[in-house]
Amino acid sequence: MNAERLLEVYEKISEAPNAIARLRLFVLDLAVRGKLVEQDAGDEPATQLLKRIEVEKSQIVRDGRFKQYEGTFERKQEEFAFQLPANWHWCYLDDLAAVARGGSPRPIKSYLTDDPNGIPWIKIGDSNRGSIYIDSTVERIKPEGLAKSRLVVPGDLLLSNSMSFGFPYITNVEGCIHDGWLVIRTPEKLISKLFLHALFLSAHAKRSFAEAASGAVVQNLNADKVRQLTVPLPPLAEQHRIVAKVDELMALCDRLEDARKTREEVRDKLTAASLARLTGPDTTPEDFPTHARFALEALPALTTRSDQIKSLRQNILNLAVRGKLVEQEAEDEPASELLEAIAVEQNELAKAGKFKRPKPLPPVDMTLAPFDLPFGWAWARFPELGTFGRGKSQHRPRNDPALYRDGEIPFIQTGDVARSGGRITSNTGFYNEVGLAQSMLWPRGTMCITIAANIADSGILDFDACFPDSVVGLVPASMFDNARYFEYFIRTAKANLLEFAPATAQKNINLGILETVLIPLPPLAEQHRIVAKVDALMALCDRLEASLTNADTTRTRLLEALLQEALEPTASIQETAE
Repeated sequence: MNAERLLEVYEKISEAPNAIARLRLFVLDLAVRGKLVEQDAGDEPATQLLKRIEVEKSQIVRDGRFKQYEGTFERKQEEFAFQLPANWHWCYLDDLAAVARGGSPRPIKSYLTDDPNGIPWIKIGDSNRGSIYIDSTVERIKPEGLAKSRLVVPGDLLLSNSMSFGFPYITNVEGCIHDGWLVIRTPEKLISKLFLHALFLSAHAKRSFAEAASGAVVQNLNADKVRQLTVPLPPLAEQHRIVAKVDELMALCDRLEDARKTREEVRDKLTAASLARLTGPDTTPEDFPTHARFALEALPALTTRSDQIKSLRQNILNLAVRGKLVEQEAEDEPASELLEAIAVEQNELAKAGKFKRPKPLPPVDMTLAPFDLPFGWAWARFPELGTFGRGKSQHRPRNDPALYRDGEIPFIQTGDVARSGGRITSNTGFYNEVGLAQSMLWPRGTMCITIAANIADSGILDFDACFPDSVVGLVPASMFDNARYFEYFIRTAKANLLEFAPATAQKNINLGILETVLIPLPPLAEQHRIVAKVDALMALCDRLEASLTNADTTRTRLLEALLQEALEPTASIQETAE
């Protein structure tokens, strides 16, 4: 791979998903395929190197009391994973190294010691994914633990073989390893440990380990499976050239990663500053259009991650329910009069038997109000805004086929609400007449709020439907055109509603909690203006997300072309880059 060529195009692909990680892996893949450095015809061929390795490896096995692999290997070069350069040779790890599993004296607590002369006890926790070496240990064990463990020496390769298996390290300490490690010991001067380390991190090794892993609950590798890893072996001199080149390119990736991190930090600060101007305490409705225009013009250039757009959406909603998104107009009918009209309507419906009068609510305690309201607004609660109650699904078991057989009546569940994005347009179940009889049909336009499993997810029904008591519904009073404003409010209040959920395995909140939630209610005319403005801004966020997706796709294609160029030097990425 040409480092200068990479730098030329990096700015255009650096924002591609996982760009640096993919570049690192690609460097390793080039390394183990013999495509990273040039071959030298004067190098000792790998076939000759293997003969020398065989002698020393046998001595390592005897001296270290390693077990020999008892199986057999086929060594037909043409049947291995990919074609190698002329001086390379396919072999198995068992041809190059002695492999053994560690051991854990039990109970381990009785073997641990604070004695500084104890034997270092090398645990997975002593490793660091970003490092090649293990330099120290946190714990030590008593000398008598050695008989039930395995001693490793500086220069040994260690490979994790449980939980996150297949991660290699080179130990710089002498100590004992537990059975979560495999030790891989090679002839000291005939194989580059750093080349093997790079091999273990390559896609070739990762695929082999993934195919060999076993275990119903915790997957792991054993010594025999690792012995069967196929190894593309270069001449020893080329191993050292490969390691030097890998070091050079990994250092380049480090610099690129630092540069990307710096750019992201700058963008994050600029984005935060733009959004802060929208939400600052001194921002007035008169100032808001100017600040919003600036933010929305700047954000497309600053936004590179979906979480930034998510933050923008939340800021828009927070501004909307605090009266900072549109201007107030003195001639609007106050929200207090709107509440009085709703109360009159509810009384008339109750007298006619069309509305179940809720329990009287105590007056709003203004000391509990989370923020000050604009002129003309009022605090309200869900029962004061229309028909509010839990869904119904009385029959047990709830999955009784008798409720659903040949059903055509939509039945909504918490997952349907969670996936809705605010508008419930589909459902996963249908009741029949038996199901309907033990439930309740809610009309199109009902706002649904989940109170179990997924807490405080919300959406508005696009059709008549039933739902269980894990969902609460609000049918707004006739004065409201729809429940859009209230659905937007629930999105802003979701985090606070979650705080009411008991700390149990199945989190839930109850109807009583939702009945006490204070809702900032604007005058009806302003509500319409707020919903229209939020809709417009959410559409803009949708366009931002779409452009981000398109940009990611372009960057990814350019990255793939760059990697392809490294494999096939005659390929050109100029057209893609442009």
